[in-house]
Amino acid sequence: MAELPNQQESLSLDTFVRGLWEENPVFVMLLGMCPVLAVTNTTVNAIAMGLATTFVMVCSSLLVSLLRNWIPKQVRIASYIVIIATFVTIVDYAIQAISLELYAALGAFIQLIVANCVILGRAEAYASKQRLHTTLVNSLGMGAGFTLALLSLGTVREVLGSGTILGIPLFGADFQPWVVMILPPGGFFVLGAWLLLFNWLRLRKERKLQSAAESAYAR
Repeated sequence: MAELPNQQESLSLDTFVRGLWEENPVFVMLLGMCPVLAVTNTTVNAIAMGLATTFVMVCSSLLVSLLRNWIPKQVRIASYIVIIATFVTIVDYAIQAISLELYAALGAFIQLIVANCVILGRAEAYASKQRLHTTLVNSLGMGAGFTLALLSLGTVREVLGSGTILGIPLFGADFQPWVVMILPPGGFFVLGAWLLLFNWLRLRKERKLQSAAESAYAR
């Protein structure tokens, strides 16, 4: 995992992009595994959980950054949890108002966003040390990376497990769904496959950079 800055970070494109690749919460840090494995049996569930988590992460990080100089160090973790729980409550009621079916599908995992280590970790390690605009961009990138990871799992599991995408049939009547994909073991299988691909791409990039550096040194 890349080191987090101890001093004020300058805003750049990397502030956002880090959350998609270098510090992806799921594929690199392996954080927030509970919702990643539990609610990604359909694409809709994955998108909903990803957006809900992103909303809570962005809003809580902004408030932590805004109040960072006023929150006593002795109670900072408790304060962060209260802030996160406030926005989780907003999301909880919003999803109930939008779709009871979606709310039932996500179940208790909406409330468990409070305990998501991705959000609390960003509040403690980043938002409490950085300025408002930098925190906004970084939390958006982390939320986008988390949503992308959930979407990657949810799409594969729905296509293979149900033969649909967003509820739209993709194959003919002869298609035999891989039922295991929409069951809990399917989450582990698909996550393992994505982790293998992600690590292969990362190692491939590192080898190319190393080869380029060796070539430049040889000259």
